[in-house]
Amino acid sequence: MLGRETSLGRVPRRSHLPFRPVLVPKLFSTLRGYTREQAAADVSAGVIVGIVALPLAIAFAIASGVTPDRGLWTAIIAGGLVALLGGSRVQIGGPTGAFVVIVYGIVQRFGVDGLLAATMMAGVFLVILGVARLGAVIKFVPQPVVTGFTSGIAVIIFSTEVKDFLGLSMGAVPAEFVAKWQAYAANLHSTSSTAALVGVFSLAIIVVWPRFSISRKIPGPFVALVAATVLVQVLHLPVETIGSRFGAIAASIPHPHLPNFGALDLRQLVAPAFTIAILGSVESLLSAVVADGMIGGRHRSNMELVAQGVANLVTPLFGGIPATGAIARTATNVKSGGRTPVAGLVHAFTLLLITLFFGRWASLIPMATLAAILVVVSYHMSEWRTFRSELRAPRSDVIVLLATFLLTVFVDLTAAIEVGMVLAAGLFVRRMVEVTNVSVMTNDVDDPGDRYSTDRNAAHLRDVPSSVEIFEINGPFFFGAAEAFKEAIGQVGGRPKVLIIRMRDVPAIDSTGMHALRDVVERSRRDGTLVLLSDVHSQPLVAMTRSGLLDEVGDDNVFGNLDDSLDRARSHLGLPPHEHLAGATPTVARETGEHPVVRG
Repeated sequence: MLGRETSLGRVPRRSHLPFRPVLVPKLFSTLRGYTREQAAADVSAGVIVGIVALPLAIAFAIASGVTPDRGLWTAIIAGGLVALLGGSRVQIGGPTGAFVVIVYGIVQRFGVDGLLAATMMAGVFLVILGVARLGAVIKFVPQPVVTGFTSGIAVIIFSTEVKDFLGLSMGAVPAEFVAKWQAYAANLHSTSSTAALVGVFSLAIIVVWPRFSISRKIPGPFVALVAATVLVQVLHLPVETIGSRFGAIAASIPHPHLPNFGALDLRQLVAPAFTIAILGSVESLLSAVVADGMIGGRHRSNMELVAQGVANLVTPLFGGIPATGAIARTATNVKSGGRTPVAGLVHAFTLLLITLFFGRWASLIPMATLAAILVVVSYHMSEWRTFRSELRAPRSDVIVLLATFLLTVFVDLTAAIEVGMVLAAGLFVRRMVEVTNVSVMTNDVDDPGDRYSTDRNAAHLRDVPSSVEIFEINGPFFFGAAEAFKEAIGQVGGRPKVLIIRMRDVPAIDSTGMHALRDVVERSRRDGTLVLLSDVHSQPLVAMTRSGLLDEVGDDNVFGNLDDSLDRARSHLGLPPHEHLAGATPTVARETGEHPVVRG
């Protein structure tokens, strides 16, 4: 489609976007040419991951303030849906430690129905993000924010498990971090030596087990769970178990039902739901990226968000909690030979069989063992080495890191993510403002490095008339730099007859930058000053054309190089052209890719 013709060349009109295929799950792509050997590897990996997920699903549910069966059904239903509809070949979905803090807070404030409603709302948000093709954008969350809230969550998970690990005889654990440790200190005398020994025994197995070659087939947390349960039952040790606290786990599929929306103020659930959606999207896409690096694949981020959204819409109908991609379980899947979503489906089916046929045995698991499993999870989740290295980053990044971390620990995760993102965005704007500057060029412009001169063999010395002012913008001209531009223009002494704005180092411009330019053009017109634009690149040119700014400046007042701009200024002032421009090559616009790149 042809575009508008200007003195700088052809400006393309907005054309129809090329057809993009609909969102397609990876499962359908990977089944082409599926072999018996890969099927065997996927089944084996799925069974192993299902065994790994069993204690984690139970532990995350209890740590989140809900019953263990909710964690199991979350892993089963969400894990199956993520594998069926997801955009990653090897992603394993289910409850994760990242949600513990936010889920616990929602349950304490709004109850279980509030949690189910918030999870479904988060599912809607995730589907919208995927359909809107914002998957690539979600991945660009600043690393200090991710490290800050991940490390903060790890600290909270660890502090939550102290009661069960030591077997403290106390009431409900306070939600606030400081109050929690004050309660532990006040009840430390009630420590159960038996529960503490079971916790240490379980922790030792988890730490030592990976040294054995068989650990690849039988994961350490599962071995600790079985060994500690058998030890407690054989020796009749007086420790608290899942059954003694929550009762037996029902060996039946729960009936689907909607939460009681009528008794809830959904407006208060928007912020927690949005936090669940953002946290789930970031963790699932991060997990998919890690998996891509392990298998040399490439995930479909938008399809992955849709799958995560559907999982979080359906799982609450069966009493489930928020789910996302689990990095540790996904890595276990890859290391065990899983290469297609079939492994994720087998993982969900394995958990289903264990829940239906062996669920009653889960009630015998000691709470101290689950606490030990979560202590290890919190250690790995803390990423303390990454946290330490981030402290040596630029000061602005350290501020974002510490603010996110401290807010996660002492306030809540919603505030941490909101403040962390705002701080990161503000500091980014500050950095961009620092790299974008506006300078005044002298009357004798000596520019030996001029990339856009029409005569590269000339002396590059331009005699600028006294009634002409030249300003040069260096860097992206966006809202952060617009104020600096206005201040620089405001310092012009008197009223020049010609104002040249050179934009050779402006790769992009936004609406605020165009508004600042429009103000200068309108004010200059009232003062009788001619405004000329020089060295305009393709993106600013297209943006100014579509906004109507080019019409206000005038096609004849926009040039591809400074020499042509000065020639236009001399013509406006009734002066003869400078000898440097005599016989110069006319301005051309070379087509490069989709838009013209303006050159002299």
